[in-house]
Amino acid sequence: MHEHFDGAKALSQAGLAWLQKAEGLRLSPYDDQTGKPCRQWVAGATIGYGHLISSEQWPQYCHGISQGQAGQLLQQDLRPFEKTVLAGVRRALRPHQFDALVGLCFNIGGKAFAGSSVLKLVNDPAAPTPYPDLEAAWKAWSRSQGKTMPGLLRRRSEELAIYLHARYP
Repeated sequence: MHEHFDGAKALSQAGLAWLQKAEGLRLSPYDDQTGKPCRQWVAGATIGYGHLISSEQWPQYCHGISQGQAGQLLQQDLRPFEKTVLAGVRRALRPHQFDALVGLCFNIGGKAFAGSSVLKLVNDPAAPTPYPDLEAAWKAWSRSQGKTMPGLLRRRSEELAIYLHARYP
């Protein structure tokens, strides 16, 4: 049976505020890989707080959205990641730990999170993984296209500070 502390079934207000800051807000579509605005749909088309736009959604979002719409999209987008964390973690979590894990899951994807050494070590600190500890496993998710990315490393460090110390940047 999963035992979770009260308030750890959804991102806390502090977690939501941090995630919005970490993702950044863009009210017009942009290419997630380059950061450049996009005038037509591409596979990485993104809007709001990191919402990937499907080709079917393009007509709905191609002219931009309001800040309120961006907030609503984020709430919808978060639900599957919150559920993935709840389904994967087999121990009690404090709200700040849940926030950090949802932030990581949201950024790397549910499938990657579900198979990650981070999740294995959260569930069992003695679990065999290629990493010496949770910090190393967490920070391993700071690479993109084979290179360590300063932005991702900063984000992993922030998530880890939230998880370990309830310190929201």
